[in-house]
Amino acid sequence: MPALPALPRLPALSELLPGNLRQRVAERLQNARIPAFTVPRPVARLVARLPQQPPTHALTLALNLALDRILPRDTLSPLTGRHLQMRVLDAGLTLDFTLADNGFRRAKAAAGVRPDLIISATTRDYLALALREEDPDTLFFSRRLRMEGDTDLGLLVKNTLDAVDWDALKAKLTGRRGG
Repeated sequence: MPALPALPRLPALSELLPGNLRQRVAERLQNARIPAFTVPRPVARLVARLPQQPPTHALTLALNLALDRILPRDTLSPLTGRHLQMRVLDAGLTLDFTLADNGFRRAKAAAGVRPDLIISATTRDYLALALREEDPDTLFFSRRLRMEGDTDLGLLVKNTLDAVDWDALKAKLTGRRGG
């Protein structure tokens, strides 16, 4: 079977822009921040009625990918077997999960049994945490991040997130070397 001819390389958007404009666009993208927003109420009401297993599975998958890479398992050992719940207030999501010997997995919420730790915030605030635009202390003291239940577990989660070297992770993911 004959080899297909190579497709021409399309120029990157940055190559199409003149130098000054390219620099301004790059600076704006570098300093881009998540805008203030909330998920519309009708969407949240709909999401709250949907099964919570798919988003919980996505969360546990992401946590398992990070486990032992950027989340040290030995530090997280107090979470083993504990029922954790993450509430996305404006989206109507309630994600129940736990840490088991083989990693994070979905936890079944039992009627009348309260989770050991409940962490609540809006979609925007969780994104700001993940992108390091906001730190947990700022969100906590401005009452935008709430933790209920076992305060020791809450501090463990907060301190673990603070200790993650996000720049090193970003460099690993993009193939760049940290300097």
